[in-house]
Amino acid sequence: METKIQAIHFDASESLVSFIQKKIEKLVRKNVNITDAAVTLKVVKPETAINKEARLVLTVPTHEDIVATKVADTFEEAIDLAIAALEPQLEKLKDKK
Repeated sequence: METKIQAIHFDASESLVSFIQKKIEKLVRKNVNITDAAVTLKVVKPETAINKEARLVLTVPTHEDIVATKVADTFEEAIDLAIAALEPQLEKLKDKK
């Protein structure tokens, strides 16, 4: 499985990239049908307290992409929220099979 991480207009730290990869790996263990994961990180304007956006797109063959976008105080929190939103979608997908 391939994980692509794109940080728009900033450089993501090694610790952030590592955090994201660990979270994605946990998701893949729950649903082995996931072939690709794309993560897009950006800072939303105007600069307020809650301005970090994380968008996760999971590719599952023979299905539409599964997408979640969340905004939070930190990128880690936004990733956690997005993964929490993806988990029920993956469960529905698993139940259909």
